[in-house]
Amino acid sequence: MLTVDTLQRITRFTGDGLPVLSVYVRVDPANRSDYHSQVGSLLHQMRAAADDPDLSHEAAVSLRDDIAAIKAAAEQPQPDALAVAYFCCSGRGLFEQVELPRPVRERIVVDETPWVLPMTLVLEEYHRLRIAIVDRGTAHFWELFQNELEDRGRLRDKTLRKPDYAYGDREYETRNKVETLARKHYRKVVDHLAEEVRGGAFDLLAVGGHHEELPEFVDFFPRELRERLAGTFQVDPHTANANRGTIKEHGQAILDKWERAEEERLVAETYERRAMRWPAAIGLPECLWGATTAAIDLLLVQEGAEAPGVICDDSGWLAQVGDTCPICGKQTRKTPDIVDELVQAVMDESASVEHVLVERTQLESDLVAAKLRFPLPPMEFDQA
Repeated sequence: MLTVDTLQRITRFTGDGLPVLSVYVRVDPANRSDYHSQVGSLLHQMRAAADDPDLSHEAAVSLRDDIAAIKAAAEQPQPDALAVAYFCCSGRGLFEQVELPRPVRERIVVDETPWVLPMTLVLEEYHRLRIAIVDRGTAHFWELFQNELEDRGRLRDKTLRKPDYAYGDREYETRNKVETLARKHYRKVVDHLAEEVRGGAFDLLAVGGHHEELPEFVDFFPRELRERLAGTFQVDPHTANANRGTIKEHGQAILDKWERAEEERLVAETYERRAMRWPAAIGLPECLWGATTAAIDLLLVQEGAEAPGVICDDSGWLAQVGDTCPICGKQTRKTPDIVDELVQAVMDESASVEHVLVERTQLESDLVAAKLRFPLPPMEFDQA
């Protein structure tokens, strides 16, 4: 599974004089049995590179071994991923296979370091939710990411048992000590979460606990945690931590609600930019031209959007129709889904892509919209 730890581990690798082979392969959900031959066809173009006389003997052997290792890995049954990334440097002991939850453009790159840009942009679309189940003496942390729930440890502090059994002045002293211990515990939990935020350990936070204790705990949050708080939920910490299904259900509901609200905000902001005559593109013709000119900073795509179109593989021109590229004059290639080509082109330019699941927004009819880095250059030809 694609995680930040995986990305960081691969990014830190260097071939130290040997080539690193990075391969991105799409997986066709309707034809997974043909995956091995698909990978083989993609790797075929690397045979000539491995025979390059400019390569050292050690580098050529390593590259040939890389090709063989990836082909062997592709023979194994493929999981329910929509793309797979391989990173290999046999001469230095590197082999990584990473399943991707989104399709990416098929690519092969040979360099001194792994080519992780497509993987980085895919990862940006998914939010890591830290779930903290908290009471006055304990805290249990979980991470929900790409529909997987992982245990991230516990904190436990001193508490007083049955404080109501004290009487008179002792009752006041006991209750005061209970509150002091609870505040100390809350600060410790908050410090732990704040340190994780500063280290980039999670994107969003959800807090579960007793209804009467949640506001008290959240009051201790500094701004950096308040900005990441996606929601709270009521649960008994003593029983919830033994039920992963309950935690996952609450966390996923909070994450889904936050993401739909974020999508609505991004759509509204983009259309507002257009209304205020700030750089923005609305609809396929403008967004296709925006991708062609590398003007897009953030692309919004209605989930499930598809449309036929054409692309010039030489100039990168994208359009809905056109037999000849108006930029270079070469023949264009027809594609059944120009929206997918648009997404891949935007990712190639290191821009962000947000797939919008929320319905009943202005994007639903326009399919795509974008925030631009600069105003679109004028088109001297018909884009549609």
